[in-house]
Amino acid sequence: MNTVTKTVRKLFRSRGPGDLRADFTASLVVFLVAVPLCVGVAVASGVPAELGLVTGIVGGLVTGLLPGSSLQVSGPAAGMTVLVYEAVREYGIGALGAIVLAAGVLQLAMGALRLGRWFRAISIAVVQGMLAGIGLVLIAGQLYALADTEAPAGGLAKIGGLPGLAAGTFGSGPASAALGIGVGTVAVLVLWPRIPAAARVLPAPLAAVALATAVAVVFDPPVARVEVRGLLDAVQPPGVADLGRLAEVGLLGTVIAFTLIASAESLFSAAAVDRLHDGPRTDYDKELVAQGAGNAVCGMLGALPMTAVIVRSSANLQAGARTKASRVLHGVWLLLFAAAFPAALGVIPVAALAGVLVHAGWKLLPVKELGPLWREHRGEAVVLGATALAIVVTNMFEGVLIGLLLAVAKTAWETSHVHVEVAGADETGRGPVRVRVLGNATFLRLPKLLDELEALPRDRPIELDLTGLRHVDHACGAALTGWAERHNEEGVKPVQVAA
Repeated sequence: MNTVTKTVRKLFRSRGPGDLRADFTASLVVFLVAVPLCVGVAVASGVPAELGLVTGIVGGLVTGLLPGSSLQVSGPAAGMTVLVYEAVREYGIGALGAIVLAAGVLQLAMGALRLGRWFRAISIAVVQGMLAGIGLVLIAGQLYALADTEAPAGGLAKIGGLPGLAAGTFGSGPASAALGIGVGTVAVLVLWPRIPAAARVLPAPLAAVALATAVAVVFDPPVARVEVRGLLDAVQPPGVADLGRLAEVGLLGTVIAFTLIASAESLFSAAAVDRLHDGPRTDYDKELVAQGAGNAVCGMLGALPMTAVIVRSSANLQAGARTKASRVLHGVWLLLFAAAFPAALGVIPVAALAGVLVHAGWKLLPVKELGPLWREHRGEAVVLGATALAIVVTNMFEGVLIGLLLAVAKTAWETSHVHVEVAGADETGRGPVRVRVLGNATFLRLPKLLDELEALPRDRPIELDLTGLRHVDHACGAALTGWAERHNEEGVKPVQVAA
């Protein structure tokens, strides 16, 4: 307790009145943005709504106090919803805490080993494809929640079931009422930035959910509401049996997926936040340690995994936050709300939260960037699309692996350029044909290289200059030797090689 007290005192000791006022105001804005998102992510993940608030509280009070990035805000993220939902469905909610705890420990280890900076080496096309795939699956799943209908498992099953969902919704009064609330919520989110600034007192997600809840209270349609269990009842620390399941191969793969995706999303969010302010830059290794500490605590409480969230972080910056005090205070407000007003969650329609997540899923799709990317970097666009499609068809972990492999293959193909310069081939006479090979000779370019060499005349001496090659792999070396031997056997003049 003394350590925590000292940290809090240090946090506020050197702040001027202007900083404290700005951070206090920003913390309230972030709190109002965080409440509907924390609850919505939890409900969409198939866990009690209170667990989303727990993760938001830990993101403020634990991760918020630690060094790394001063202004980005952590909490439950829409980008992890699909992965958490599948993990809960397959292993049960009891195993969720063990998975999140193990992921947090791995993040702590990676931060201690200074591996945080290496996440910047991940192809941006893979990250955008990952977010796009998450967005597509999230939207498809939440369309069922808009109609108070249970979604099927798997991305393809969700998409394939949409025609039947539409037919069933318009034939059912309760489903149509829920759909109306959900669509209305999305409409408010889309139109909110366009109304006069003076009228935008509340953040868009809170305003949309508040309006939908008011409609549900006044007209009392037969729609599903958020189930409330109470904060203490919702918190379920993992037991010994749950921790023992970490030895299972499938569950271990889920832990790795949680770790890599949460870390990548947090560190890419940090890079985006750094571009929005002129303050201290993020220390990626320290930020990874902070995220790991937060996830370890969330795991011990049986809560959702956390990442740094760009929506809350940008709201924090736009509200004028100057120090990390704003994100810590937002955790305090979440704690007070969860402790004092848990019953307030029970009047929120599930369809309204689904509308918030449909909107959040749409924002994960790089719609505006895709056209320019296709025109300027077509290979990157292919990697992005293939990653997103792989996530929809398979699952998050396998989809990201496929995307990474494609990115590596694309890079290898682009860097293995081989250029063959030929002089004297069209000249008459008895002089040699001078051939110079430049670049990186790898097996990827071997067919092109052999085609150009085999097209050389066989009745002329060949001077083959390989000094311009920066790299020759074993396949190309063996192929060049074999070509020279065949030419010497079949041709009139021998090949002279300069290497």
